[in-house]
Amino acid sequence: MSVAKKDYKRITTKSLIEMKSNGEKISMLTAYDFTMAKIVDTAGIDVILVGDSASNVMAGHETTLPITLDQMIYHASSVVRAIDRALVVVDLPFGSYQSDPKEALRSSIRIMKESGSHAVKLEGGHEIKDSIKKILNAGIPVMGHLGLTPQSIYKFGSYTVRAKEEQEAEKLLEDAKMLEKLGCFALVLEKIPAHLAAKVAKSISIPVIGIGAGGDVDGQVLVIHDMLGMNNEFSPRFLRRYLNLYEEMTSAIGQYVKDVKSCDFPNANEQY
Repeated sequence: MSVAKKDYKRITTKSLIEMKSNGEKISMLTAYDFTMAKIVDTAGIDVILVGDSASNVMAGHETTLPITLDQMIYHASSVVRAIDRALVVVDLPFGSYQSDPKEALRSSIRIMKESGSHAVKLEGGHEIKDSIKKILNAGIPVMGHLGLTPQSIYKFGSYTVRAKEEQEAEKLLEDAKMLEKLGCFALVLEKIPAHLAAKVAKSISIPVIGIGAGGDVDGQVLVIHDMLGMNNEFSPRFLRRYLNLYEEMTSAIGQYVKDVKSCDFPNANEQY
């Protein structure tokens, strides 16, 4: 059933909670640079995630673990300079919050002050409770992240669906309720059974944004390079490619090479 959209000139954490209350789905995509963020924001996206997935798609690392806090701030600053409407959320990178709540707060403050972003995102539940409390007490909005948490990939051993077993599913639901109680404004659920994601979304009042978590949540997020088909090596079940930019870009670049080699470019109208 379609829902009338409210015209938000600027998306805030409050906007997202209103969207959930009104039954309006939340759209979220990643961006890591000025040009892409400008396009995504102009297209009307609600939330831009400056994800630690930049480690994969921008730097070519196998996991999200190598990216540093300085690098995340660089990407976030580039994105913030581009946007007029979207809420910008930045991932706290691996190692910047897990061991010490004070370090988590320092990392979050640096992101907010140096990039101008609007919120931070952390992976985990009860194990990082103290870090989340510390950040929230400083007035910094926090988005949670449960299910498949890529920063823990070596603990899990694979990128398979999480929380299929009853014990893990119960812990995930408990963690989601705890994150809401602490004061998180939203929650990402990654790669979990759709029925569990739906149960979580109904059990808490804050928005639940899914990636590989079915359609009965409050919004969806994808990595921009994946949904535009720039990365042709990644094909999980949850991914819908809206373009095949890998093919289109290689074709265009190949044609440019031919035109330069054949002296077709530049022609008489393309020079001074």
